[in-house]
Amino acid sequence: MERMRVAFFGGTFDPIHRGHLRLATAAAEAFALDRVLFAPVGNQPLKRGAAIASYADRVAMAALALDSPGSEDATPSGEQGRPAARFSVSTLDAPRADGSANYTVDALAALAVELPSAQIFTLAGADSFLDLRRWRSSDRLLELAEWIVASRPEFPLTDDRLAPLALTGAQRARVHLLTTVHEAVSATELRRRLRDGEPCTGLLSPAVSAYIEAHRLYR
Repeated sequence: MERMRVAFFGGTFDPIHRGHLRLATAAAEAFALDRVLFAPVGNQPLKRGAAIASYADRVAMAALALDSPGSEDATPSGEQGRPAARFSVSTLDAPRADGSANYTVDALAALAVELPSAQIFTLAGADSFLDLRRWRSSDRLLELAEWIVASRPEFPLTDDRLAPLALTGAQRARVHLLTTVHEAVSATELRRRLRDGEPCTGLLSPAVSAYIEAHRLYR
């Protein structure tokens, strides 16, 4: 029997937007993923205090985005209805009781215990992946999961760019490039537009837009 293929997709998701959904959709199609877990991070160690919205708000927005009919254009081809059939929200990276930083290595280790028979992947953008050696236990991260890294046309992830990571041959074999996503949605710019009252049509699901308005986020 084939192993279930599960991808961990961590990030601030502040807020979750079309680019996140398109990346997850492209990865699910390209690598035959059975599940993609969207895991908002509690306290990002490399950017402490980076999140504007609370963890609870970011989880709520992610759940709305994945369960919204307005996100149907991000559904993997061949499936009907909402992307929630393959995508779900995970609290594996929820804030710690003592307020300390969250580390992806801990979330992946917990996921491996929760799904011992699954083949685990991690989704990341090229910029984040090139910072891998700043992450806690980077070699362990490459043992716990294979990596699907989005390489944008304007920022190709060439071997020259990967060289500073000093990956072994076995580690490099666990890094897979995803070159079919050409979204350029900036969360920083998106928050600025929300703050200034500019339209974000097509960038956010209607349900997420309504949540932001109702809770007066990013004002």
